[in-house]
Amino acid sequence: MEGFVEAVGIVALVLLIAVGLASGYIAGRVAGRNMPLYLVAGVLAALVTPFLLAALGLSVLAAGGLLLLLAVAAVGALIVLVAVRAVVDRRG
Repeated sequence: MEGFVEAVGIVALVLLIAVGLASGYIAGRVAGRNMPLYLVAGVLAALVTPFLLAALGLSVLAAGGLLLLLAVAAVGALIVLVAVRAVVDRRG
């Protein structure tokens, strides 16, 4: 896991945050409300998804490079944002 953090580097972390913010912004615009919730959920999901997959032993991320890492982060953020939307819609 530590090797993964070193391999990712600060630039990739900034790009992961950008992917999460973009995903959260789009989800917030589509939902029309709770923009801060969607932004936070998008960033957290984009940051956690690659680390979670690395912890599960899926080392294909390291071989795929930065673009695959960002794609995985975007998919993870999308999944979490759909779940957040479902929970928010159920409450409201």
